Amino acid sequence: MASPSHDGARTTPPAAPPLRSPPSSAAQPDLKSTSASPPRPHHATPCPAHRLPPPIGHRHPPAAPSGDPTRLLLPDSRHLRRADVRSLPGAERRGAGAMSGGVEPETPPGSSSSRSGDTTPVGGKPPRHHLTSIRHCASSARIAAASAEFGLDSGTLSLISPTDIRPGFLPVFRSGSCADIGPKSYMEDEHVCVDNLVEHLGLRGPGIPAPGAFYGVFDGHGGTDAACFVRKNILKFITEDCHFPKSMEKAIRSAFVKADHAIADSHSLDRNSGTTALTVLISGRTLLVANAGDCRAVLGKRGRAVELSRDHKPNCTVERLRIENLGGSVFDGYLNGQLAVARAIGDWHMKGSKGSICPLTPEPEFREVRLTEEDEFLIIGCDGLWDVMSSQCAVSMVRKELMAHNDPQQCSRELVQEALRRDCCDNLTVVVVCFSADPPPQIEVPRFRVRRSISMEGLHTLKGALDSNV
Repeated sequence: MASPSHDGARTTPPAAPPLRSPPSSAAQPDLKSTSASPPRPHHATPCPAHRLPPPIGHRHPPAAPSGDPTRLLLPDSRHLRRADVRSLPGAERRGAGAMSGGVEPETPPGSSSSRSGDTTPVGGKPPRHHLTSIRHCASSARIAAASAEFGLDSGTLSLISPTDIRPGFLPVFRSGSCADIGPKSYMEDEHVCVDNLVEHLGLRGPGIPAPGAFYGVFDGHGGTDAACFVRKNILKFITEDCHFPKSMEKAIRSAFVKADHAIADSHSLDRNSGTTALTVLISGRTLLVANAGDCRAVLGKRGRAVELSRDHKPNCTVERLRIENLGGSVFDGYLNGQLAVARAIGDWHMKGSKGSICPLTPEPEFREVRLTEEDEFLIIGCDGLWDVMSSQCAVSMVRKELMAHNDPQQCSRELVQEALRRDCCDNLTVVVVCFSADPPPQIEVPRFRVRRSISMEGLHTLKGALDSNV
């Protein structure tokens, strides 16, 4: 039989070779007849037994209308040809494929398209794409709805998680205090605690901080007159100042100077007595610390101690430079060889007359912070506590006690007792202020394969030192 021509006619594949037989010169390979039915084209639907299952997460496209297998049915009953989809840019082509309910499959190795110029792969695993247009439209609808509900710009809202839209943190103030004479023969420390400033002052005018609170510790020296006078009058001087409540910092600074001058002008107070002063004024979430002397305020932030004041010791570098620039001197850690602090209210035997330049100043140093959910409590105390205990040790101790009984009064008492056990040689005054009604949560510490050689308290101390040097 003559072999078929090669001028464009379809050629049948040769049959499998016959079993091996003894060699013969007349043996010729047996060819099948070309009259057999031609094989199915490659673009035809494969046998169900060999059909590839669709990958997980992809659906079959909707059934095409009868009569045109190249058309896809869109969800909105419109039709789009695959050729039209291929003519679109890359991003629009992906979107169109996604809206059709599926994606165009890839061509298995060795197969070809049924039409010339058609490079659309048929069968096989579909490629991965980004978010589909349907998901994108749904997200846009949710963003638009949230924009209308909260009055936000949709461009900004798309970057905000649902938890960020909730109302801001608002602290709840509750405090406890403890004071002890210690080994001294008389008590010179004073303190004040006001958990509800609006109720205490009886003010309901505009601009009054609500919720608001006020706390202070005053470490007297050379007698009790100065510390008692400041404790009784400092809050009144603040609220009566013309800058209150618009400028809290100016009002507090003016109140410290006014208290200093009032002691100088008084005929019933000992002008030689003096006191350090640290006050904390809280308005909403804003906490403002004013310090003149060596009292200290420490914030407990998820178990880490954050110091909100600087001890004004004469041998401190900043204070020493200020003292020397004003004509004073520091001898053996004492200002002019007499006083162990660089800032104080009173002590007019060292200041001379009012208005004169003196290295001993009553003006406070300020620190303002905005409270968050991580800020759990505040510790303020006179130097008797901080002489024998680090800030991190006090925070770790208070946090542990709060988790046990959630009582700031008992926490302050425990700090005083611990300081006495450490042989404190001064009066002791401690105030603990909590910013939540609930106890601090348990901190989840990740477990390491290598055992730590430093305690959690040491880690917090190291982190605080690194943060302060930034």
